[in-house]
Amino acid sequence: LFREGASGRRRFFDRLVYGLDPAHARRVASYEQAMRERTRLLKAGRMDDAWLDALEEAMACHGVAIAAARRDMVARLSAACAAAPGPFPVAGLALAGEVEAWLDDRTALAAEEELRRCLGARRAQDTHSGGASLGPHRSDLEVTHLDAGQPAGLCSTGEQKALLISIVLAHARLLALHRGTAPLMLLDEVAAHLDATRLGALFQEILALGAQAWLTGTDISLFAPLDEAAQFFQVRAAKISPATLAVRV
Repeated sequence: LFREGASGRRRFFDRLVYGLDPAHARRVASYEQAMRERTRLLKAGRMDDAWLDALEEAMACHGVAIAAARRDMVARLSAACAAAPGPFPVAGLALAGEVEAWLDDRTALAAEEELRRCLGARRAQDTHSGGASLGPHRSDLEVTHLDAGQPAGLCSTGEQKALLISIVLAHARLLALHRGTAPLMLLDEVAAHLDATRLGALFQEILALGAQAWLTGTDISLFAPLDEAAQFFQVRAAKISPATLAVRV
């Protein structure tokens, strides 16, 4: 997530936004559909101004709404990360994108007008390059390990995993506060790369949230601190059966 391209980080962050703003998924889908249709028309050489105007209007409307929702989540999640107790690193979150930056000093309507104008002016450029050269589909989520003062992409694998867990836990707390109930958590091989202190803190955080959580791993002894607070199962020969802490799977 931290070392690869921006598209994976955008998808990850948009999924976090969905939790507090379900309409965000519809806006993203509508924006991408309009963008694909615009790209198709440009590639086909069909410079139908009325049709392109309508598609760019949809992209501007949905695109600015997407950027605003992401900004709101960054603010909420940054505060939740900063206030998090325990040994996990504090994650600093920021958005890198022109449309998001516009909202620093202008209204949403002004940002929509600017995006619409830019899309119209870049039709020829986008015809040759394919896609759209401007919009929230080109934004990136920047994560910083605040304690170490360095970007997440430069951190060790263990610190990257700890940062990601810190973000996921902060998001779970936000959802619990917003909905009144904790979300279902699915954590695959989460015990790997965590020392005993952080692993114990993770378990305590899950228990404090009151969330239903499914944690997978290949060494059942790593989950021993959960003891009677959890149920244990093993998967063997495509069958699921109860397990005990004495059993290694």
